[in-house]
Amino acid sequence: MKIGYARVSTVGQSTDGQVEQLRAAGCGQIVEETASGAASDRPALRKLLQSLGPGDSLVVVRLDRLARSTIDLLTMLKTVADRGASFLSLQESWADTTTAAGRLILTVIGGLAEFERELIKSRTAEGRERAMSRGVRMGRKHKLTPHQQAEVRKRKAEGHSVRELGRSYNVSANTISRIK
Repeated sequence: MKIGYARVSTVGQSTDGQVEQLRAAGCGQIVEETASGAASDRPALRKLLQSLGPGDSLVVVRLDRLARSTIDLLTMLKTVADRGASFLSLQESWADTTTAAGRLILTVIGGLAEFERELIKSRTAEGRERAMSRGVRMGRKHKLTPHQQAEVRKRKAEGHSVRELGRSYNVSANTISRIK
């Protein structure tokens, strides 16, 4: 049986396009999941891999829907092979684990994908460092202004409770307790 796996990274995205392609490819069962590809624990995928049996075929629209690193891809493909099943990617039609050539090509392409991901991470980190050197602040803005933070410090020293201060500034007690 052909079993499709459709994954999106965030709740705002939809698997509809992937599901449509997997149905058109003849998948009798389709497992959908919302999880980051970088997440090591994807419950629906884990359950799907455990359910594969001899003669089954795991089908994805693109390789990046299944794995983000070469080692992750190869580990999953070994699991699929150990269960007597095969693997197919619709957009990378050469990704067919029933042949030695297909396994070789998957290994090479997986390595290239991981290399590109590392390049992207490196460029992002360099851009972040350049922005910070220009004085750009990263992360969320503080909920309280520096003046309000000084007032909180003073009132905490006077014995006001964290909850009381949180209510008076309309922030959580945790926000108040982080102000030293």
